[in-house]
Amino acid sequence: MSLALVTGASFGLGAEFADQLAARGHDLVLVARSRDRLEETAERLRTAHGVQTHVVPQDLAEPDAADRVAHELSARGLTVDVLVNNAGLGTCGRFEEIDPRREHDQVMVNVVALVDLTHALLPGMLARGSGAVLNVSSVAGYQPSPYFAVYSATKTFVLNFSLALREEYRGRGITVTALCPGPVETRFFDTIGRRAAVGSFTTPEPVVRAALRALDRDRAYVTPGLSNQVVAHLTPRRPRTLVAAITKRITRPALEPEPAAQPATT
Repeated sequence: MSLALVTGASFGLGAEFADQLAARGHDLVLVARSRDRLEETAERLRTAHGVQTHVVPQDLAEPDAADRVAHELSARGLTVDVLVNNAGLGTCGRFEEIDPRREHDQVMVNVVALVDLTHALLPGMLARGSGAVLNVSSVAGYQPSPYFAVYSATKTFVLNFSLALREEYRGRGITVTALCPGPVETRFFDTIGRRAAVGSFTTPEPVVRAALRALDRDRAYVTPGLSNQVVAHLTPRRPRTLVAAITKRITRPALEPEPAAQPATT
């Protein structure tokens, strides 16, 4: 039975990836910081789908995170067939006002850990002649995004990295796909504290379904949602400085304080 590894598997898209992969019959390795949450998810998937689930608690912002995960896989004799690099961090606001440590952790999780895990697991797939890598980028990766400067830059990296790898491994048994969703209803925007600048939200289920379908079809990238597809196909064809200026107008509400929650009424 195929074994899939999902990072950021505690909540949101990662938890949905784990659910849908388990429903397809994949055994799972779940990676995230929270052991308790991972154990709960693993037990639920074992019960619901009859698959084997393995928990590897790991903070992917640590410099040797991928090495630790790879060592744990080796110690347990686990061979990964599908790698879902889903874990991600985000920051929002004026660059000079954002905590540099948070920005550093964002690059470590969104870029360094993703590359390192791919380095660790892809050679084994290549030796076996089959495997799949699904990297979670974002519509933010299609253009520079003021007030989301580091986040959008990391997602551009993920998209271009994925497209390049796909060409390298075309015809060699390895599928590489980038998922570039718009805003998804997860804890992500609650964590960064900004929802006003990102428009409407979708739910994780259709996004993950579209991503796995694209992986099945060996598509280079997928951008679920019609309005997101317009962004994907039109903005790269405009002057980059113009795109940045337009995007700034769109993201400027991110600088405004979040409205206070209103008391419930009966």
